[in-house]
Amino acid sequence: MMMMQMNSECINPKHSLLNVMNKFIAATNNMDETVMVPSLLRDVPLEEEDPKLNNNIICPSKQGDMYEHYLLLKSIKSDMEWGLLRREMNGGAGFLEMAVKSGEENSAEDGADLEQQFHYHLQGIFGVLSKLTVMANRCTNRYKREIGGSGCTA
Repeated sequence: MMMMQMNSECINPKHSLLNVMNKFIAATNNMDETVMVPSLLRDVPLEEEDPKLNNNIICPSKQGDMYEHYLLLKSIKSDMEWGLLRREMNGGAGFLEMAVKSGEENSAEDGADLEQQFHYHLQGIFGVLSKLTVMANRCTNRYKREIGGSGCTA
């Protein structure tokens, strides 16, 4: 039993959910450690021309500024680390309760295809976490450029 547990803890394939989650959390931690004055990101536009990237900067929303994205990334990281119940207990929207109610309403029709639902949502979470990781790295690098820092890497 102990050997099996050690193996599962040591193995972290490149394309596993845990690896993608760890990359996002690491990128967000790096952003949080780098951005000492988050308010400097206010009014900093989301898009910036970058010849190395052929101007194809991923931007989930054309509205807002880098500060709003900074706050969004921190909020999502907190939800991942502490779970949705914490948000609900702090007067949030109650996502868990909504998911349970929705699941109860659709349980008869959904029960037959849980594996397909799982793979659909797993694929979605991979895509979202990958984009959020890129966003956290860009926020970090953009902050470094705004304050004149060096050593910006993507």
